[in-house]
Amino acid sequence: MIDTKPLDELARRVAALIAATPAKDVERNLRALLTSALGRLDLVTREEFDLQREALARSRERLAALEQQIAELEKRSRDPAARS
Repeated sequence: MIDTKPLDELARRVAALIAATPAKDVERNLRALLTSALGRLDLVTREEFDLQREALARSRERLAALEQQIAELEKRSRDPAARS
């Protein structure tokens, strides 16, 4: 899911700033607001990203192999001596 470390750090800093004030609920409200805002973003996890990157790399390798095969077939179809 979403990495909450930056949110935790922000919440800790806000808590330190308002610890002496009656606005203790600000920390809780700010955390909820940020979590909600980040939750609405169309984000993927690092694991999902890495899986897609690996799939793309495999697809690129396969495409390169197929392009090479096509080039060899085209060469053979133009060169009658290579057909043997």
